[in-house]
Amino acid sequence: MTREMIRPARPADIAPMIDLLRLLFSIEEDFTFDPDRQRRGLEMMLGHDGAVILVAEAERRVIGMCSGQLTISTAEGGPALLIEDVVVDKPWQGRGIGRALMAALEQWARARKVMRLQLLADRNNKTGQEFYKALGWQDTSLICLRRRLPDEPGVY
Repeated sequence: MTREMIRPARPADIAPMIDLLRLLFSIEEDFTFDPDRQRRGLEMMLGHDGAVILVAEAERRVIGMCSGQLTISTAEGGPALLIEDVVVDKPWQGRGIGRALMAALEQWARARKVMRLQLLADRNNKTGQEFYKALGWQDTSLICLRRRLPDEPGVY
């Protein structure tokens, strides 16, 4: 895997990124695949200065992706990056593409003086957890809680 294959996502990449999210959400218990919602989220991220989506491209098609959104950490006293949507198409897994995506995302974060990277992994996704630990990620004592707000017509 060469760095030249990793690049910022473009609007033309939305359809293949939705396909990758379908794959990712098939192994995540907390999320339901909804292509309209995923399209809307991707479009919002592509137009947001505090967010990034990177894609891996091979043979003229998108084969992997990851995304990150800046936040401010009071614990760190500076910016943090919430990483999401790290996924590589099955035929391309195990070739260093995920590692290259994460390295490129870290480089993006360092350029913005990010002090901490953070992500959530499905508790049953042992392969994903092993991948992150091999990259130096550590478990924390924190748990993730969430509360969905009802959909409001006209929002976004």
